[in-house]
Amino acid sequence: MTGVLGAIADDFTGATDVAVAFRRGGLRTLLFFGVPPETEEPPAHDAVVIALKSRSIPVADAVSLSMKALRWLRNRDAEQIYFKYCSTFDSTPRGNIGPVLDALSQALPPGTVVTTPSSPEHGRTQYQGYLFVGDTLLAESPMRDHPATPMTDSHLPRLLRAQTDTPVALIKHDVVRRGEAAVREAMATGGYVLADALTEEDLRLLGRIAVDSPLVAGAAGLAAGLAVARASTAPSPAAARTPTGPAAVLSGSCSARTLEQVAVMRRLGRPAHRLDPVKTPDPDDLATGALTWYDSLTGGDSPLIYSSLSPAELKRTQEVLGVARSAEILERATGLIAAGLAERGVRRLVAAGGETSGAIVTALGVRGGVIGAEAAPGVPWIHPVDERHPALLLKSGNFGDPGLLATASGS
Repeated sequence: MTGVLGAIADDFTGATDVAVAFRRGGLRTLLFFGVPPETEEPPAHDAVVIALKSRSIPVADAVSLSMKALRWLRNRDAEQIYFKYCSTFDSTPRGNIGPVLDALSQALPPGTVVTTPSSPEHGRTQYQGYLFVGDTLLAESPMRDHPATPMTDSHLPRLLRAQTDTPVALIKHDVVRRGEAAVREAMATGGYVLADALTEEDLRLLGRIAVDSPLVAGAAGLAAGLAVARASTAPSPAAARTPTGPAAVLSGSCSARTLEQVAVMRRLGRPAHRLDPVKTPDPDDLATGALTWYDSLTGGDSPLIYSSLSPAELKRTQEVLGVARSAEILERATGLIAAGLAERGVRRLVAAGGETSGAIVTALGVRGGVIGAEAAPGVPWIHPVDERHPALLLKSGNFGDPGLLATASGS
């Protein structure tokens, strides 16, 4: 297949992850935050990614938003669609992975949908249908305590079957290892096919098999395999850029890895300010306090403004304010802070967490941008089309080594 590859991602950090997988695979890639207006005329590209905030919203809203993105992509000659979901299969018993897959598959030409959340460079692998985070089963990892989508089952076919009436098949690793012919034979069942994958080689094989499929789904690992299969006719992208200038870190993720990264910044003595929505439940006041603190700094190291909490602290906050209200307060405050930092001359904003990233992009009014250099695997700098906006590093909560926030915001 030589036409345009269109991707629909269910959160902003996942969108940057899949965009950089396409770019690294040799495709000229554009990234838009939200569905662009119909008047948008993108420059030449091989792949375009639309970042949505649809992972944790009501099912009907997630489906509606995804279909709007699909229509925009199809109106611009996207011949193949990639539905990007999280490599930890973040979902609830009702969705949103299954319902969105159902809507997309019903709107596209018929075909078997190959899918896997495997992304070995991020420590995610699928074996015998079970999802591993490093050497740990998903349900035994910190994702078990995720505040919005706690993952208490590791068996992917069972998880997906609970969300869809479409048949769900499993291709085990011994079949994948036997090669393309064996996998294609196993795919004859139709419906959704979850394929085991332990290595990049496995994912490249799956990418070759799926290269002509109207719809493919998964995390960045399969996206990279698909990009390699499609890249033989694509021009090489330009060299990636790394931004410079004053930086700040905004962290809202409560994942175990982000908590490590926040701890590293604090151990290094970086200026740090915690957002406490229980103490200050008004988002405008919360943002004003953070910006007043920022204005009091005398220069030097890039500061950290964070609301990241341990599971126990997060539970206490949610017991006082409620899950929805606490998230609403922090997202609005984070957006106001990002806008205030940009007005104060910050040229690099590092964001930790999907909701945090979405709040920042929305508040700044960033429409889209060019994918730049990676600060970590799957975590690229984004250079907005409107150069008045600061460069953005949108980090998924679980991504990056412990020092990422510190190094990305360093001089």
